[in-house]
This record gives sequence, structure tokens and C-alpha cells, in this order.
Amino acid sequence: MAIVIHIDVMLAKRKMSVTELSERVGITMANLSILKNGKAKAIRFSTLEGICKALDCQPGDILEYTHEE
Repeated sequence: MAIVIHIDVMLAKRKMSVTELSERVGITMANLSILKNGKAKAIRFSTLEGICKALDCQPGDILEYTHEE
């Protein structure tokens, strides 16, 4: 996938657990796991907003585009 998710990096920087993030954002652990492992096909802007609010970051801090050959 050309979009790389850096939620684990931001969680480590903020010293926050995946459980705490899922509770703050209001999404299930399963859906958060799918997202952070790069298996998600889409993300709602409301979910992205919640993640950015909980991690005090910008979307570019957790999403990265990489060119696939």
C-alpha cells in the first residue's frame, strides 16, 4: 500500500497505549488494529480527527505517502 500509517510511532512519542487511544477516539481495538497495521482501505475524517486530537498531532504525522514501483 502506498499509504504508511505511523500510529505506533505517535503512540510511543505520547507514551499512550493502544487501549487508551481506542477509548479516547471511540473506536474498537479491532478497527484500530486494522488501521495501524495498514490493512484498512479507508478512514473516516471523523476518526482521523479523533486520532489527531487524542495524540495532539497533525494528519501528516500519522499518514505518509510512499511511491510504489
